[in-house]
Amino acid sequence: MARLFGTDGVRGLANGLLTAELALQLAQAAAVVLGHERTEGGARPRAVVARDPRASGEFLAAAVEAGLSSSGIDVYDAGVLPTPAAAYLIADLDADFGVMISASHNPAPDNGIKFFARGGQKLPDEVEDAIEAQLGKEPARPVAGDVGRIQRFADAEDRYIVHLLGTLPNRLEGLKIVLDCAHGAASGCSPQVFASAGAEIVVIGAEPDGLNINDGVGSTHLDQLKNAVIKHGADLGIAHDGDADRCLAVDHEGNEVDGDQIMAILALALKESGKLNDDVLVATVMSNLGLKIALRRAGITIRETAVGDRYVLEEMRAGGFSLGGEQSGHVIFSDYATTGDGLLTGLQLAAQVARTGRTLQDLAGSMTKLPQLMINVKGVDKSRAATDEGVAAAVAAAELELGDTGRVLLRPSGTEALVRVMVEAADMETATRICTELAAVVEDRLTVPRELAL
Repeated sequence: MARLFGTDGVRGLANGLLTAELALQLAQAAAVVLGHERTEGGARPRAVVARDPRASGEFLAAAVEAGLSSSGIDVYDAGVLPTPAAAYLIADLDADFGVMISASHNPAPDNGIKFFARGGQKLPDEVEDAIEAQLGKEPARPVAGDVGRIQRFADAEDRYIVHLLGTLPNRLEGLKIVLDCAHGAASGCSPQVFASAGAEIVVIGAEPDGLNINDGVGSTHLDQLKNAVIKHGADLGIAHDGDADRCLAVDHEGNEVDGDQIMAILALALKESGKLNDDVLVATVMSNLGLKIALRRAGITIRETAVGDRYVLEEMRAGGFSLGGEQSGHVIFSDYATTGDGLLTGLQLAAQVARTGRTLQDLAGSMTKLPQLMINVKGVDKSRAATDEGVAAAVAAAELELGDTGRVLLRPSGTEALVRVMVEAADMETATRICTELAAVVEDRLTVPRELAL
């Protein structure tokens, strides 16, 4: 049977894969694995539960809280809050663990359940496997005064906002910022925190109705933000996704500023202030080569990881590094957070614009993005992508031609029968030619014969 936990918790169609019954059982299993010990003095274990505003989050949260409390866990219901807020509050409350109910940037019909360990840390694979193995086994069934209690975490949002404001190196007076909250979990607290930091704000995508999350707004749909920035003459725009663990930006002319450019700006600022540990930025193999070239000039090294913010986090923790992230906008400040935080990232980015007096466009110009093309080659035996001699020879020839001016990345999909071929080069014409040629080689060498595919 396929592993239930994916790269970011258990995610799927609400009431399809992800039912109330499964949510209840996952909570009961997590209570055994994560909350099996009473705290000092015999108090019951505690868990923080939060969700994004999807309609399905209401019944899934109820099921999770029922599963936890019936297993002897005291539940602090934080309501609708961003994923990074949940992670922060677990640590701030010194809770034993926490649960976030969200499908992030996915459309409204999907949902997900993500567990955090003590301190707001993501679970390692072996702990997720232990929770999955506990499914179907007899849950904890305390009685009388040993059952858990559920209480509203009344000041959860206020605690998070105070925390965010405490990270600012300077205030944001003089900036006009458009915020796109993706009709998601940041709709309440993002406008509050940016206004409290001194910015003049214009807000879009902050009217969640349970069904419109990520629908044409947010970090995966930037057109409305670009238009709003230009219309209102704003200095910049900030886009969150549904659970607000991502941040992408738009400059005053409506140009997109992606995660790589944001990391370049922030890494340079941290190095200047002496707060970039070991002068290292952690990024994935998908980050643009232009990021590495720009930071190398500034004396900053990039540590590369596999795709996924969990791998970035693992490398950051292992090396004690202070900044890492992904091109998609997951940016992690280990001094302030245990996961990607779109509000924190947006605040720090805006603070650099305010501090320097430079436009976001000018700051983003610290790196030059190399033209990048990706082709998904479908219907191939992805398991042979790293071992086929013909593919290896074609990649070596392409790398020889590109030299220091580009790179090649072949990456088998983790969920589909396809291989992603990505090429960066000094110009798009070269990137297109080499990427197309390599994709043809991959298709020719790795295509699964029809009679075997059936």
